[in-house]
Amino acid sequence: MTILYNPFFLLFITFVFLFLFRVVLIKTELIFTVKKKWRLFEDYFHVYQLFKVPKFNESMQRNQLYHKVFVYLNSLTSVEDSDFTNLFTGKKPNEILLRLDPNQIIEDDFLGAKILWINEDNNLVLKIRKADKRRVLRPYLQHIHSISDDLDEKKRDLKLYMNVVGHGDDQKGRWRCVPFTHPSTFETIAMESDLKNKVKSDLESFLKAKQYYHRLGRVWKRSYLLYGPSGTGKSSFIAALANFLSYDVYDIDLSKVSDDSDLKLLLLQSSAKSVIVIEDLDRYLSEKSTAVSLSGILNFMDGMLTSNCGEERVMVFTMNGKDHVDQAVLRPGRIDVHIHFPLCDFTAFKTLANSYLGLKDHKLFPQVEEIFQNGSSLSPAEIGELMIANRNSPSRALKSVIHALQTDGDGRGALNIGRRSTENGPRKLSGEMGEGSGVFGKEGANAVKEFKKLYGLLRVKSSRKSQSFDLNGDQKEGG
Repeated sequence: MTILYNPFFLLFITFVFLFLFRVVLIKTELIFTVKKKWRLFEDYFHVYQLFKVPKFNESMQRNQLYHKVFVYLNSLTSVEDSDFTNLFTGKKPNEILLRLDPNQIIEDDFLGAKILWINEDNNLVLKIRKADKRRVLRPYLQHIHSISDDLDEKKRDLKLYMNVVGHGDDQKGRWRCVPFTHPSTFETIAMESDLKNKVKSDLESFLKAKQYYHRLGRVWKRSYLLYGPSGTGKSSFIAALANFLSYDVYDIDLSKVSDDSDLKLLLLQSSAKSVIVIEDLDRYLSEKSTAVSLSGILNFMDGMLTSNCGEERVMVFTMNGKDHVDQAVLRPGRIDVHIHFPLCDFTAFKTLANSYLGLKDHKLFPQVEEIFQNGSSLSPAEIGELMIANRNSPSRALKSVIHALQTDGDGRGALNIGRRSTENGPRKLSGEMGEGSGVFGKEGANAVKEFKKLYGLLRVKSSRKSQSFDLNGDQKEGG
């Protein structure tokens, strides 16, 4: 009998009882009944205030707040805990959507406050404790606005806009659009995984930097320069970037722009959350085949317009080469990120072989590697087409690539092979900066860091006014 009065024994019995009671609650699902009863018990000790969000306003027009709240609530994981949830098929294959049923209650937490939503017919009712209302109501509604806008943006169909020639004083309709359905993603393009991760990290950082840009007094935009020979994947990269951001694409044809004001008008008529693209900018600048002046292009790149037309945009410019481009175009602030797209090397070839033919290794790979080392090369597009044409026979596809490299690609890869740097001279890589040209250095500068391997480490150049990245090599020291 003494053991029954032992405090340690009583503590052990209590622990075992509570454990078994919890197991019974979970196994028999009585836990949900207990939670409901506890919620009713809590309600007796709190005063709640109700806010109704009707589906239609007094004019029988759709209430936009209702839509935002509805989208937000259906994104919560607590929808799965509702007593009754509707299941629908989504737009994507095998996608199943959960939707709250009428007369059901969903619970949310915000800043430590418990918030309840009741889904009535054509109304969503917000139930919040009066003690929490003043502290969390306004921030909570702003939070709903922000989340629902992001969700709507991800679900919307992307569009590709192309500018058309203006007529007279026509101020509208300068853009024509079609659905943007390009399948390219960062997972499918032939690019080093390290470089792709740097680009994605840079884009994610940009998306979160609105307040930071505004605090600096700068327009919230990001500029990329893609340079390299034709067929090296620049267009596919732009499509992958747009799909990653879920941004519309505005493709500007400078030959259809009448003057500097017309170029500004095109930017004014573009929407936020968009990718603005100007391809072959070096050709327009060198041949002067556009009516737009250099200062007009520079102002366009700077975003020297009202803040509402330059905000939340990514600008992408492509060039075959940048050695002969005015350094004012390339300076930091106008171009933030430089990415070189070289001709195919053996590493890129293996990526293509894996994507197009499903080959990670093959007995012909050593022969292909030797040809690349001897200075032959083709563009990724040329090699990809050969693989597509012979996709039913990987061996025949590789033999056709070998034949093309030996005939059409002889010597083209020499641009991709850097000469080892001497004590006082830089190592040159394909399309990279030599003496008198580059991303950051002044013309005629002699002090140059040794360039790393193509698609090397990302380096950031310190600048008093701005920063710029070159994702393919070391930066040239400022003159």
